[in-house]
Amino acid sequence: MGLVAAVAALPLAMASAGPVGDADRTVVPPPARDDGARLPAPSPSRLPGLGLATAARCGPQLSSGDGIEAQTCVLAQGRDTWARTYYRNTTGEELSSSLSFMGPGGRAVETQCAVGVEGDAKTCETPRQAMTSDTAGYSAVAEFARGDGSGPLLLRSGSDAAELDGQ
Repeated sequence: MGLVAAVAALPLAMASAGPVGDADRTVVPPPARDDGARLPAPSPSRLPGLGLATAARCGPQLSSGDGIEAQTCVLAQGRDTWARTYYRNTTGEELSSSLSFMGPGGRAVETQCAVGVEGDAKTCETPRQAMTSDTAGYSAVAEFARGDGSGPLLLRSGSDAAELDGQ
């Protein structure tokens, strides 16, 4: 009889546990400590990026025969936008890289990135800027060259180019 009771109680236990998933996500404050003091509850201002989706518009993943791979994107989060390039250097030597972020009205930001010889996937990005139009008005280009940048260009990677009306 004990086995029958356990089998009969199992559906009730599952039903009382409720659904599995993210349906009821709430922040529960930590319990009070013995001294009565409480840790402050997290506030949205102390949780950077929480709730804000990041949109990305990326160009194709490219690779050179010399051993550099890259993909360059324009990113947007809230009213901020910036450029990021994802890269891997398997050349066996240090490279230089320049990431240019162009916006409406001829505005541009350029960031120099040191590209080490580790061979691991890395990123380089420009500082965030306040958007003055939708992200279609922004584009980014990353260029990778040998040494201090005076050597030959190994790879140029760009975000999807913004469409120009009537051209």
